[in-house]
Amino acid sequence: MNLEYRITEEQGFQVVWLTGELIDKNQAINLIQEIDELMELGKNKLVIDLSDLRYLNSSGLNVLIQLLTKTRSNGGESVICNVGKKVHELLIITKLNTLFKIADNQETAFHMLS
Repeated sequence: MNLEYRITEEQGFQVVWLTGELIDKNQAINLIQEIDELMELGKNKLVIDLSDLRYLNSSGLNVLIQLLTKTRSNGGESVICNVGKKVHELLIITKLNTLFKIADNQETAFHMLS
């Protein structure tokens, strides 16, 4: 399955919804471009909702790191929420759980960004 995404604005934050599988950085080219445009507009606080993300590999992790780096370089922050069990295990194995802010749900993520 391919990666699909959508970006909405909720409570003043950008919510990035990822659906499917994130296994190739080329799948996220348009996503990265849209995030760059948001950064230029000063919209630098992202909630990355992974509730519908079924699979993620090292290339997918790299995309998440890119999103985090872009927000932090622009004075903002990213919070990942609704992380499934397999993705959460991958974050722990790679120790990226210490790099990312992780919330159980969107409301908690919004609070972490406030």
